[in-house]
Amino acid sequence: MLVRIAHLTTRHPKTILLAAALLAILCGAFGASAMSHMKTGGFTPDDAESSQVTRLVADNFGGAEPNLILLVRDESGADSPAAKAAGAKVVDTLRSRGDVIGIQSYWNAPPSMSSALRSKDGKSALVLGYITGEESVAQKAAGAIAEDLTGTDDGVSIYQGGLSSLYHDSNEQITHDLAVAESVAIPLSFIVLILVFGSLVAAFLPLAVGMFAILTTLAILRTLTVFTDVSIYALNLTTAMGLALAIDYSLFIVSRYREELGNGLDVEAAVVRAVQTAGRTVLYSALTVALSVAALAVFNLYFLKSFAYAGVAVVAAAAAASILILPAVLMLLGHRVNALDLRKPLGRLLGRDLHAERAAEQSFWYRTVQWVMRHAAPVAIAIIVLMLAVGSPFLGVKFGYPDDRVLNAGASSTSRTVGDALRSDFQSNAATNVTVVLDDYHGNPAAIGDYAAALSKVDGVSGVLSGVGLYTGGLKAAAAGSPQMTNGTGAFLTVATTVDPFTTAGKTQLDRLRDVPSPGPVLFGGSAAINRDSLDALGARLPLAGALIALAAFVVLFLFTGSVLLPLKALALNTLSLTAAFGAMVWIFQNGHLSSVFGNDATGYLVPTMPILMFCLAFGMSMDYEVFLLSRIREEWVASGRTAADNTRAVALGVARTGRIFTAAALLMAIVMAAMVTSKVSFIQMTGLGLTLTVLADATLIRGLLAPALMRLLGTLNWWAPAPLARLHAKIGLTEGETSPGTTESDKHQLAGRP
Repeated sequence: MLVRIAHLTTRHPKTILLAAALLAILCGAFGASAMSHMKTGGFTPDDAESSQVTRLVADNFGGAEPNLILLVRDESGADSPAAKAAGAKVVDTLRSRGDVIGIQSYWNAPPSMSSALRSKDGKSALVLGYITGEESVAQKAAGAIAEDLTGTDDGVSIYQGGLSSLYHDSNEQITHDLAVAESVAIPLSFIVLILVFGSLVAAFLPLAVGMFAILTTLAILRTLTVFTDVSIYALNLTTAMGLALAIDYSLFIVSRYREELGNGLDVEAAVVRAVQTAGRTVLYSALTVALSVAALAVFNLYFLKSFAYAGVAVVAAAAAASILILPAVLMLLGHRVNALDLRKPLGRLLGRDLHAERAAEQSFWYRTVQWVMRHAAPVAIAIIVLMLAVGSPFLGVKFGYPDDRVLNAGASSTSRTVGDALRSDFQSNAATNVTVVLDDYHGNPAAIGDYAAALSKVDGVSGVLSGVGLYTGGLKAAAAGSPQMTNGTGAFLTVATTVDPFTTAGKTQLDRLRDVPSPGPVLFGGSAAINRDSLDALGARLPLAGALIALAAFVVLFLFTGSVLLPLKALALNTLSLTAAFGAMVWIFQNGHLSSVFGNDATGYLVPTMPILMFCLAFGMSMDYEVFLLSRIREEWVASGRTAADNTRAVALGVARTGRIFTAAALLMAIVMAAMVTSKVSFIQMTGLGLTLTVLADATLIRGLLAPALMRLLGTLNWWAPAPLARLHAKIGLTEGETSPGTTESDKHQLAGRP
């Protein structure tokens, strides 16, 4: 297959490039609107109990579970004439819209509710509402409302928060962060590519393929929004992944092409040979990354599902561009791929020939790996202990649902301002109340009052508002003016709490509320219930996702190597590097170390979807270097006498001939991923930093040191498989492009399809 692809690109390079240029233009035009069609939620299953409560309250009780919160603050007090006028303006504006219902205001609230809507210092008060429509519609409406109402006038400041506002602010922040990340990653990547290749022309090629991958990624994401919900957070990661993989794959192919030119092959034969060898590595890498990312589809959350769909498509686009478009460019460039070589003037300046190629046995990597394999056991033990020590904080990991604190304090977001005020200045947080629904309840209203009184006795509950009054500590505090909370569809109650719903105390309180006997079947919603439902949904599917990733990686690496032990080793090493990265993430983002550096506020927990996402992405990307390294080691092993000494030499030569390339590839990928650390969204920061650390550790400590040490200890067992599996591999193994012992340059020409 690769031979046919290679010959297609060498025979019709101009046609392929013209088609690629047209495709890039169309993708750029179509994908430009992708962001406006993407969503910001997707952390809770649609069939979860808390999701059902949200729908019931919205449909049957006038949107009494607010997703829009406007905070009005006047240093003269919330009851000042200016504050009252500002509050009235907010209410009138919301009522004039047809998409806001369930409006509640401190200034016209019944006595049973007014105290909960005023801050403890008496200077701030709230207006609550519910924006109707699906998530994408509600967040756009929140943006329009913010433009009309927020700001400071006559000494009164108005801030907007709530879930819909948070979605809008996150969307705006992600769009801005993406532009910043790309403006950082692309120039830095170009500089590193120049250092790797020396030639400006060669350095530009991977970057050009990466830009093509970004344009196709945007078009892919836009296409997916037509058929399914796609998370706005997929935008940063999938475009970064598309750019990083496209650069990596192009780096592999261009490096092999230049090597084959140096071996004396003509341009066409060198292109074909590069596609056969490095192209094969690209296909294996793309397959492992795609399968790892595809495992996210097992989770019943569109936040993760969108990464699965988009990730697979992006990997395919990056691989296709590297195997189809790049070889066509190389065919047209020929030896000019080395044009504008900066090493010539630099060499004259230093008085050295920087073009002189060292034999593999004289390289830094060869000497390093030889030393490592002479001390294989102590090196392996030291690195394993180090990685486990760095990963140890992960033993204390805690998970919680994301709220407005995912936006760093430095983000230009009023949702974060309102969230901080609700947590610190009010008796209870209106955004985190527990909502209790008795669906289709038609019993005695007095029983609802008794149930509310019992709920109010639970520790941490500041009050329970029902249709028959406000209850605190089991006693009715107010009845007159209580809102209507029962109708022909049932009843609902609002439980105000002083407990953070995402902490252990919040989980305990929810359990105790559930334990209170109710007058009928009851459903629980609100932040604590959403948190519980999302964690349960993730935990239920996590073993399946992990098993699918491990199985897919094992099968692909077995087909690639014919070995049983090498895939197992790769799985263990990937898990080890990820463990270290996860430990660092807990230490920084959960426990709050280095918060001043990253600008995030530690909440005491991690958003649970992000470690899962990081695992799938990093696992696949780590396999990228494993495949590249094993490809060259196996090439040397197949061409050897296959003794223990040959295994050692094959490992040393394989690392020597790929070490510079895969460390450069890792650095380039790390630059792209590290650019996400500039984001003002904390879990995007966390993912970017986690992937950066994983990639760098994997390409240096793991692939450069630990993998050679373990392969030295295993010896010829590296290549062992049970006889039935060995026979199976002989029939279906993927061995395209390999050479056998004694292969000559003439034979390579034959492999390339030339006489």
